[in-house]
Amino acid sequence: MSGHDEATATRPAPSRTALRVCPLCEATCGLTLTIEGTRVTGARGDRDDVFSKGFICPKGASFAEVDADPDRLTGPLVREGGALRAATWDEAFDLVAARMRPLIEEYGPHSVGVVLGNPNVHTMAGALYPPVLLSMLRTRSLFTASTVDQMPKHVSSGLLFGDPLAIAVPDLDRTDHLLLLGANPLESNGSLCTAPDFPGKLKALRRRGGTLVVVDPRRTRTAKLADRHVAIRPGTDALLLAALAQVLFEEKLADPGVLAEHLDGLDEVREAVRDFTPEAVAAACDVPADEIRLLARGLAAAPTAAVYGRVGSSTVEFGTLANWLVDVLNVLTGNLDRPGGVLFPLSATAPAPRPAGPGKGFALGRWTSRAGGHPEAKGELPLAALAEEIDTPGEGRVRALIAIAANPVLSAPDGLRLDRALSEHLDFMVSVDPYLNETSRHADVVLPPPPPSRSAHFDFAFNAFAVRNQARFTPAAVPLEDGRMDESEIHARLILAVSGMHGADPSAVDDLVIERALTKAVATPHSPVHGDDPARLAAALTGTSGPQRRLDMMLRLGPYDLVLDDLLAHPHGVDLGPLRPRLTQVLKTRSGKIELLPAPVAADLPRLRRALETRPAALVLVGRRHLRSNNSWMHNIATLTGGSNRCTLQVHPHDAARLGLTDGADARVTAEGGALVVPVEVTDAVRAGVVSLPHGWGHDREGVRMAVAAAAPGVNVNQLLDGSRLDPLSGTAVLNGFPVDVTPIS
Repeated sequence: MSGHDEATATRPAPSRTALRVCPLCEATCGLTLTIEGTRVTGARGDRDDVFSKGFICPKGASFAEVDADPDRLTGPLVREGGALRAATWDEAFDLVAARMRPLIEEYGPHSVGVVLGNPNVHTMAGALYPPVLLSMLRTRSLFTASTVDQMPKHVSSGLLFGDPLAIAVPDLDRTDHLLLLGANPLESNGSLCTAPDFPGKLKALRRRGGTLVVVDPRRTRTAKLADRHVAIRPGTDALLLAALAQVLFEEKLADPGVLAEHLDGLDEVREAVRDFTPEAVAAACDVPADEIRLLARGLAAAPTAAVYGRVGSSTVEFGTLANWLVDVLNVLTGNLDRPGGVLFPLSATAPAPRPAGPGKGFALGRWTSRAGGHPEAKGELPLAALAEEIDTPGEGRVRALIAIAANPVLSAPDGLRLDRALSEHLDFMVSVDPYLNETSRHADVVLPPPPPSRSAHFDFAFNAFAVRNQARFTPAAVPLEDGRMDESEIHARLILAVSGMHGADPSAVDDLVIERALTKAVATPHSPVHGDDPARLAAALTGTSGPQRRLDMMLRLGPYDLVLDDLLAHPHGVDLGPLRPRLTQVLKTRSGKIELLPAPVAADLPRLRRALETRPAALVLVGRRHLRSNNSWMHNIATLTGGSNRCTLQVHPHDAARLGLTDGADARVTAEGGALVVPVEVTDAVRAGVVSLPHGWGHDREGVRMAVAAAAPGVNVNQLLDGSRLDPLSGTAVLNGFPVDVTPIS
């Protein structure tokens, strides 16, 4: 070999770039990845992205580190002799089929529990296949992250509009007045409101003369940006919102405008909030009555306005009532379904809009959980009830569990009980997860998906909450390595293994979904393919994989006359324009109108009235979000640790002095579920009477293979709860505003 040949042989592969939509939070920013060989080495914002226009946050900038995390599992694991060992993919799925089917046949489909975690909605496979799995299993034992997050919004939307997925988002780019409750988008990047550069949009609102009001017990980064920050007592958002509605009625400021013809129950709402005067709620909320009136008048006077509440107003005692009142206020001010107010997005993969008219409506409590009698909501049972469904003896007990991108040992209340239940009471468990974490360490089979650069991406879920209609598809940036399995094939083979079709070609799952969807579509009168031939339509689909063919089908059946090739031809995305009014397409209630005071809400209002007389606890706890974190699944990336991203107990200086707490010293926090020892951070960023501890920490269990997270494990705030505190309408765990005792540790 010549010297020239040697130089050529050792020269590193030239770098290239590839586009990718970030899968690390709900903002869905476009990224430009730098790739050397088969390794992602950097990420920057895609300036030509039609939606994010170059914006990037620290999580997106760390995409390369996330992708190359050495603790990611590279192949399946199976349990043998009490320990997990490396296995082949065939071994893993053979074991799933051999163990799961006999359990289903002996104990019935409800004996299999399914847990879906937050990361599911960040991947194509996670969005497309779990619904198929559930339909094949026919189990009612479904538990998801929604009941520790946004289920109150789904329930209130279902009751108001007849569809739990009909969620109106604030028109951030055009509104004149924005009222945020329990939301900190400068840290979270937004949630149930997909908006790249949420911080920039809030600053633009201020620059154009608009008003930003933030209701939050913490002086967050978002609150610091606001024109007005209302440091409410945690858990009383529903009382404040009811008082705002009462003022609008009392001062004759309620004006639904064109919405009036679509309303049912306006007079009943007026009567329902009559007792919630500013004076009546002021003490409970710790907000002066005059300030409440100013907030209501500001909403009514603004040319356009939007009320938006998120996790801080959902994971509380009156979460569903608070979310219901958010949209009641948007209705009373005429800002629902109005540019500059709140509007319903129209995703490119949504079904073609149906004709206006009554629908099937939305029902709660169609069945209840076996052990605790908790009513279902949107087909789900409370995640807080998972442990009792496993460890409570009796017929119908959950004996097998499929956990997909879920870590409920940390995300659900009383993780110690769930930890024991998974270890001692399950007959079999499968986990689809890239890590051996606090939950997946209990599995009998672990099926790890590949790193995100190895998968194509389309946002099925988040485009339904986007503040601008658009569509973006990015192919896999890097090919799969030998021995890795595509995430969609993992899901398809899992479905085949548990449904009695083990050994069939994985493509059979996608073919079945396509056949069923097209057969239904050609029989639907308002479908764009009504009367066509399903076989011909299926043959016309393009894409190099089952998920891509399904995406192409959904685009063709959708509202914009798009096909997959359109997205491939526009790698930075297709802009579909600003949100537009479309209320009549959305309404699916039995009356065909907005049912402004649904019966379940009316039945729960007496509980809210009783809160007016309840003496508040001396000290309550709230969570908080970190910009460089996302629940429990972003703590193993070194570039995202340190700084403000810490698991500390934030305490107001007055409370610290009263309780004898010292900045940097440890304190013991105690509630009904247990006690934690955590470092104190004295700060006036929290109001007096409130302490704050972030969610998703506690990486200190034996058998977890997450070295970076284990080096700074923090504590699991949800261990302070025993699972008994739930919003009764939605089954959502009360993670904010619950009483605690804090004592110093010398």
